[in-house]
Amino acid sequence: MSTTAPHPSTEPSADVPTIVLVGHGMVGHRFLQALADRGLTERTRIVVLCEEPRPAYDRVQLTSYFSGRTPDELSMVEDGFLERHGIELHLGDPAESIDRQARTVTARSGRVVRYDTLVLATGSYPFVPPVPGSDSTGCFVYRTIEDLLAIEEYAKGATSGVVVGGGLLGLEAAGALNGLGVRTHVVEFNDRLMAIQVDSGGGAALRRTIEDMGLLVHTGVAGQEITTGEAGAVDGMVLSDGGRLDTDMVVFSAGVRPRDQLARDCGLDVGERGGVVVDELCRTTDPAIYAIGECAKAVDGMVYGLVAPGYEMAEVAADAIGGAGALSFTGSDTSTKLKLLGVDVASFGDAHGRAEDSLDVVYSDSRAGVYKKLVVGEDGTLLGGVLVGDAEAYGTLRPLVGTVPPVAPESLVLPAGSGGAPALGPSALPDEAVVCSCHNVTKGTIRSAVTEHSCTTVPEVKKCTKAGTGCGSCVKVLGRLVEDELESQGVTVDKGLCGCFGQTRQELYEIVHTLRITSYQRLLDEYGRPEARGGEGCEVCKPTVASVIASLAPAIGADGYVLADGQAALQDTNDHFLANLQRNGSYSVVPRIPGGEITPEKLIVIGEVARDFGLYTKITGGQRIDLFGARVDQLPMIWARLVEAGFESGHAYGKSLRTVKSCVGQTWCRYGVQDSVRMAIDLELRYRGLRAPHKLKSAVSGCQRECAEAQSKDFGVIATAGGWNLYVGGNGGATPRHADLLAQDLSDAELIRLIDRFLMFYIRTADRLERTAAWLDRIEGGLDHVRDVVVHDSLGLCAELEALMAEHVAHYRDEWAATLEDPEKLGRFVSFVNAPGVPDPTVAFVPEREQIKPDLTLLSGPDIPVRTLEGTTAR
Repeated sequence: MSTTAPHPSTEPSADVPTIVLVGHGMVGHRFLQALADRGLTERTRIVVLCEEPRPAYDRVQLTSYFSGRTPDELSMVEDGFLERHGIELHLGDPAESIDRQARTVTARSGRVVRYDTLVLATGSYPFVPPVPGSDSTGCFVYRTIEDLLAIEEYAKGATSGVVVGGGLLGLEAAGALNGLGVRTHVVEFNDRLMAIQVDSGGGAALRRTIEDMGLLVHTGVAGQEITTGEAGAVDGMVLSDGGRLDTDMVVFSAGVRPRDQLARDCGLDVGERGGVVVDELCRTTDPAIYAIGECAKAVDGMVYGLVAPGYEMAEVAADAIGGAGALSFTGSDTSTKLKLLGVDVASFGDAHGRAEDSLDVVYSDSRAGVYKKLVVGEDGTLLGGVLVGDAEAYGTLRPLVGTVPPVAPESLVLPAGSGGAPALGPSALPDEAVVCSCHNVTKGTIRSAVTEHSCTTVPEVKKCTKAGTGCGSCVKVLGRLVEDELESQGVTVDKGLCGCFGQTRQELYEIVHTLRITSYQRLLDEYGRPEARGGEGCEVCKPTVASVIASLAPAIGADGYVLADGQAALQDTNDHFLANLQRNGSYSVVPRIPGGEITPEKLIVIGEVARDFGLYTKITGGQRIDLFGARVDQLPMIWARLVEAGFESGHAYGKSLRTVKSCVGQTWCRYGVQDSVRMAIDLELRYRGLRAPHKLKSAVSGCQRECAEAQSKDFGVIATAGGWNLYVGGNGGATPRHADLLAQDLSDAELIRLIDRFLMFYIRTADRLERTAAWLDRIEGGLDHVRDVVVHDSLGLCAELEALMAEHVAHYRDEWAATLEDPEKLGRFVSFVNAPGVPDPTVAFVPEREQIKPDLTLLSGPDIPVRTLEGTTAR
């Protein structure tokens, strides 16, 4: 497959120099962007030979595919980029040989491309240890999207899996298998996990946390043989210590090796342990050939396996090819910060304390799974560190390496309230400190973007400096730097909710709560900006204030019903009609089905309603049944039948609790250790109708196999032999985030009490439309602070939080049942205000999607059996 864009230089010409790029991964694409930034795409022909069947994608976020991100969402190629710059991209057609004398590259297809400059960005390949049986059916590597697709498909028939390798990718692979419902073992030859990044203490903390998630870790051993069954598929692994693991599949993630075969074959110098030898300009021993990224061995003798050094090499090579030669690559920072299976892990600088006379400052909390170590010199200079379980300070500590921090090192690792210093802000960083290691952007450059280029927002600074556009770990520090710089210039940073209110959502919450304000208009007139008082408000603050009033309704004496007088006009479209507006103008109906448990009689009612009103019916991933295609005027009639059958609103339209998903638990499952269905039902009925800054999702898993996917929810519960583990702050959306462990081995009462506190603290302090995941990342002190507040009652708020939740539970009433009882409220459910209750016969509602049998010709080729509901047919 080729993507060739129209461009004056696409046809070979003696007058137009040609740059051939071999490989289109993250580093290869960054090289193309660097060429474009320098205007080189306008005066050169650029040809890219790519082995994979798809353009460059974010390999750092590869595992997020299993959390719902599609391959297209992982793509790094901006729409129109290749066409705009006339870049010829040939997918699935890798380079197979280089003729240095003729200056040509021959691809697998037979295509021969002449080059003036050749750039090798071939990356690395996964190392598979020479274990007998490693080529058996059921053995995989973990490197590309195609690998993930194959693993996902094979795991459907597997119950147990082994991941060989306990490094970065190995733990990501283990998390993926665990998420697919496969009982997962991790086999690591070293004595600890992530041996390159963390020390023994960090490895121990990481191991404890991972084993608490149900993964089985084996360190200090290797795979000796992979055994197979009669069909030739994997059925076990024999370990070097004589043990045996029964397994259905094996995933190798034991490190990578530079892909340097092309260079070897054409006579370029290659390092003793691999890697194309390059100089400080990333040139190989042939001046016309460059090598960048994981395939290159830099002048410091290192082969870098991280994306940030690869990006730096891409910039250097583009600069040299363009003739400037002002940049050079002599080595790079190998600091890393990532989240593995929901656990924050970071290392920076001299993390292992190899410098002479270095000293360690260590804080460890085994119960909480937190380990922090700073390496300092005798004079107090910060040399490096390791952070496991809490890496909040990474963004500030890493740039301070090589300097003497303004506070004692021990105070930087102790938690607040235990002798720890307040968290160092970005203002403590020197101007030369590198804030964004992916693009080598310093604090001084970011300040200049604000002071000299008039950038006033993080997106503007990102566009100006590229900071924060790589791995994203520096975005929080970036935001604070921009804010601090603006304030230092005397610019007042407006943190108000909108143009009507100068207060944040949290401040408005406190005003409403303290003064018992039950009216949006009163709040606007008394506390809005002067120019907004007496007005009607805006589409930002009206639903926000409505949500605050609804969440506090019983405590402040307000009517919690969202369509009550004075409240209805504040709601957005969905809440206004107690249903989700769909793209074709119709609405959906979603009755609540707590825990996914339903009687046959109720199923029959849903079926009859769907049939009688011609609704498209779908079972969702949240264990609910959605009915699509209802007109506004039909909603009361539909809900009258559902309410009579015992259903109530599922709040699919509200910024409130959606569902509490569950597995079948110990009642049916042979692995279950607690009654997850009962707990899911109890939680859903307790928190139904709870209005929040954003939607809330939850799940309860009956064992560590995690079939309900509790760790991707705003609050998730996993059963243990000793009770319940509570996880918070998960999110399975566009930016997936595993939930963090808040507390473990809780009784039923302890669990509910902590969830009560957590939810009410979130509602009290979160910003508008801020999910718990973003809130937990933003709030000062992060998870540790939230734990201090809701578990240890550090602020003395817990009694108040519990009382607010008790008020909500005691005063809950179903919104649709209340609506049906009030003829005045029913009057709003009309398709046309000038014809209440009478559908306009000239307007036709066309179904967006009908439930019809699939066109089998679209699903199969000739003579391929296709399974249908009626049986098997052959095409």
